[in-house]
Amino acid sequence: MNAPRVFLVDDQPAVLKALTRLLTAAGYTVQAYHTAQAFLDSGNAGAEGCLVLDLSMPAMSGLALQQALAQRASLLPVIFLTGHGNLDSGIQAMKLGAADFLTKPVDDARLIAAIEQALARNRALRADHAERADLAARLHSLTPREAEVMNLVIEGLLNKQIAAALGTVEKTVKVHRARVMTKMQVRSVTALVRLVDRLRTGAPP
Repeated sequence: MNAPRVFLVDDQPAVLKALTRLLTAAGYTVQAYHTAQAFLDSGNAGAEGCLVLDLSMPAMSGLALQQALAQRASLLPVIFLTGHGNLDSGIQAMKLGAADFLTKPVDDARLIAAIEQALARNRALRADHAERADLAARLHSLTPREAEVMNLVIEGLLNKQIAAALGTVEKTVKVHRARVMTKMQVRSVTALVRLVDRLRTGAPP
């Protein structure tokens, strides 16, 4: 099993060196960057892991990088480090979805605990994303007529009512309905309703 990946972004070489040593010793795979732009250019915005990010950096700030990641729909949790304890920036970062906001010099145990929580969050987000992608693929596998039948089934209509609504016969509806259940990988209408609701609303399964 590969070690969890932690991406470090800080413009201070001494900080990067110290954090890299600490986190490597703790069992993480560490990739360090001196600028926010360097991290963006690395192509790791969609990677698995977490990002430990300095708040105040020249050119592109930590908040600007967080916003850029959000625009790219990145699932990487962000842990901010700051030497100033700027409350306003902390509030803004948390509103944008930061996993944590820590003040330098950060306690080693606290940082590792925050990283563990962020990695768990990333795993959950990625699993959720993969599940919804799978559900979407099932839904898109339906023909237009199967999708029509499915929507009417979800609304609670009986086969006879669906046939009348679509101008077809009940036997044909039964065939489409069976194909819907097979393609959506469910055995009951209740499960079908739950699955489609999960996909359309993002509700938990």
